[in-house]
Amino acid sequence: MFIEPSLSGERRGWIEVICGSMFSGKTEELIRRLKRVQIASLRMEIFKPATDIRYDEARIVSHDENAMHSTSVDNSQTILLLGQQADVVAIDEAQFFDAELPTVCNLLARQGIRVIVAGLDMDYRGQPFGPMPALLALADYVTKLHAICVKCGSIATFSYRKSSHTDTVLLGEKDLYEPRCRHCYYEKQ
Repeated sequence: MFIEPSLSGERRGWIEVICGSMFSGKTEELIRRLKRVQIASLRMEIFKPATDIRYDEARIVSHDENAMHSTSVDNSQTILLLGQQADVVAIDEAQFFDAELPTVCNLLARQGIRVIVAGLDMDYRGQPFGPMPALLALADYVTKLHAICVKCGSIATFSYRKSSHTDTVLLGEKDLYEPRCRHCYYEKQ
């Protein structure tokens, strides 16, 4: 991403959203962008929801096991408090945060902070997930990633749940979920 020029010399913030189904590489893309932030020697803060302890309690971790240290937080207001001094604020698994996350991201961006958010755009039912629709609407840049359908090899945009649990949030990996294309998702083989 580029830094928007400013005639007055003030920092200009913006919001980037990385979205897609499970196994599409969202966290991997987030980590790739954050490595570039490190190269540029910018101050960054990385946050994840305290409820997501699948891989690690203190790091964001991709399915390929790339990782970066992060701060686990219980709510989006904590991100606002802890991210004030950063040049870049990154948020992983955004779908698990409260409804205030879009407001928090907008406030940070208005303070001149680059905000990079990664999360599932749809839940296992194929419905918009948590604060993601509002974040997508506010975003200056959106990157939608795709997985590969495990049934037919086509582009997958859905996260199919292999279990009968009906809670919207059910933490799991390949044991509980698989990526599927629209056709195979609705076919539910």
